[in-house]
Amino acid sequence: MSIAQNTETKLMEKIRSLPPDKITVLEDFIDFLLTRSEARLLVYTATKLSEAAFAKIWDNPEDAEYDEL
Repeated sequence: MSIAQNTETKLMEKIRSLPPDKITVLEDFIDFLLTRSEARLLVYTATKLSEAAFAKIWDNPEDAEYDEL
């Protein structure tokens, strides 16, 4: 059995042993983690997409003085 399968099996055993009210809490936590990951990916993607546009604004001779600050 691979490490991933072993980990999954252990997690499933632990989840099955939880009472129903804790399952709900666990599901909420998993949803929170997934949402946070999606939000980080969205911010990263937006940042990468805007780099070219901002480079035109930031990289200019008029603002070179501010690069020294």
